[in-house]
Amino acid sequence: MSFQRSSSHRRIGPPGRNASRGSGGSFGGSFSRGSGRGFGRGFNHKKEFCDIGIFTRKALPRQEQAAYIPSHTFSDFRLSPALMANVVSRGYATPTPIQDQTIIPLMEGRDLIGLASTGSGKTAAFLLPLIEKVVKDRSQRVLIVAPTRELAVQINDEFRQLSRGMGLFSAVCIGGLSLGFQMRDLGRNPSFVIGTPGRLRDLEEHRGLVFSRFSTIVLDEVDRMLDMGFITDVKDMISKLPQNRQSLGFSATMPEDIRALMRQFLRNPVTITIAPAASVLNIDQDVVRTNGRSKQEVLHNLLIKPGFDKVLVFGRTKHGIDKLLKDLSDRGFKVAAIHGNKNQGQRQRALNEFKQNRLKVLLATDIASRGLDIDDVTHVINYDLPESYDDYVHRIGRTARAGKSGIALTFIES
Repeated sequence: MSFQRSSSHRRIGPPGRNASRGSGGSFGGSFSRGSGRGFGRGFNHKKEFCDIGIFTRKALPRQEQAAYIPSHTFSDFRLSPALMANVVSRGYATPTPIQDQTIIPLMEGRDLIGLASTGSGKTAAFLLPLIEKVVKDRSQRVLIVAPTRELAVQINDEFRQLSRGMGLFSAVCIGGLSLGFQMRDLGRNPSFVIGTPGRLRDLEEHRGLVFSRFSTIVLDEVDRMLDMGFITDVKDMISKLPQNRQSLGFSATMPEDIRALMRQFLRNPVTITIAPAASVLNIDQDVVRTNGRSKQEVLHNLLIKPGFDKVLVFGRTKHGIDKLLKDLSDRGFKVAAIHGNKNQGQRQRALNEFKQNRLKVLLATDIASRGLDIDDVTHVINYDLPESYDDYVHRIGRTARAGKSGIALTFIES
């Protein structure tokens, strides 16, 4: 989780386009999420609808990037000594824009809408004031809902580091792990419950979870939940929460269906908008034309070049990722894959090995395009085209984390 100063507070979109989902902007009108004519399909079959220039942009020099000047330091937030000690022990002194603008309203008990992409520091932006809230009143219970298992685990890891030594406990409730163990963890009455919508509903049905006991709810990556079909589960959870509660919603984009959901469960919210695509400023973006060669050969030739030290490769389908995994393994690369057909242990093991630099290459579907904070990814490669510009920005945002630079390459079959 990044706490460093953000490099920009401006909205960044593709050249000459409006990148916001739901805004009406598109590449020649050829893509929209859920229409069956996604960006990837539009690009492969109707090349006239896409502008390759969106994939070719040099990272801006540091001196050309408008620096965000925060209004606060962490000491201004008057956090409890133990919580502040955990912040200081990690070497964090300057809030990111989302933290700078969010923490005080949340400490005042306000409902809040945060428009911010992953990598903006938003996890700490809501965890810090909510940990403070529970420290002051141990009867408070916080429910955090995330769209993917990996994001839920990452939020819990951040919680554990920020709450170290404070006597606070959490339960992670995600699919792919034992329901019985999670029931046991919930029986310990944790202050924070962090989970995915489907598993949270399962636990409620097994009487391990009572939504009416939570005084605070956080919906993280709401747009991703919508894309993954979780919206009915989310609405059901919201309907069972107490009326007197604090509610937070975070999303990278705000189309009308998400606005409607926010209106249902937020009361007079503060809205904080942080440039959702600012991270692309630090990323060198370019295309790689296959020129009739197989994509496997092109990828192989890239991976053996100097500097391709920690590479995240995105494909569109689980079958395609598994096929590429076998091919690269046969070629002698240290590689693993994560996608929806992998069990939780396999996915977490692959992520941990990649984070710890025991793998050179991690293959993934878009399940890894959001919420994963992996240090020092040198390259993101779009082996298959994404479905939308939003997905493209989220994918390439896995590099250039923590203010560092990175490289994004997109394969173009020609």
